[in-house]
Amino acid sequence: MPHFIYLASQSPRRKQLLEQWGVRCELLLPDAEEDAESLEIAKPGEAPAAYVQRVTALKLQAALDRLKRRGLPPAPVLCADTTVALGRRILGKPEDAAEARQMLSDLAGKRHRVLTAVAVGITKSRIWSALSASWVTFEPLSAAQIKRYVDSGEPMGKAGAYGIQGRAGLWVSHISGSYSGIMGLPAHETAQVLHAAGVRLV
Repeated sequence: MPHFIYLASQSPRRKQLLEQWGVRCELLLPDAEEDAESLEIAKPGEAPAAYVQRVTALKLQAALDRLKRRGLPPAPVLCADTTVALGRRILGKPEDAAEARQMLSDLAGKRHRVLTAVAVGITKSRIWSALSASWVTFEPLSAAQIKRYVDSGEPMGKAGAYGIQGRAGLWVSHISGSYSGIMGLPAHETAQVLHAAGVRLV
């Protein structure tokens, strides 16, 4: 097996985590003509766990096609997707500041789930996947706190309009599950699927 993997994710946090774990990765990002955002559209009534696993599988298929199209050296391809769920409601990336404020208002003082699916593929018939589910509890928040956070720009591009590794971590009174999974790449599950694909971590 090669001594690196391809990471098909634009998340700097996922790349940073892999590097912390000693995994050398090359980015395999979408071409300009690929409509990557459309892969993240939820189906009506879709359960959050089913949604995040389906999106990750679609991302991996697109990445494997990309690898073949570009004629790059073969290596395992890793994809992941994270969503925040309040009950059965899926909270994706906010489209604007108003939506970010609304999401954070809805999460304030409540417990919610963070679901991260991770998948590794070598070919379309050799794929391994796993799902991480964690619970996060936010303390009650004032409108002024939420506005300051949204004005910082940090919520944009993040599921549920927050990143636990940033300022929003100050609001988290309790977590149950995988901290790295809440960040976007669960350590244990990632190690399992990479090991299955022949990538040795430790």
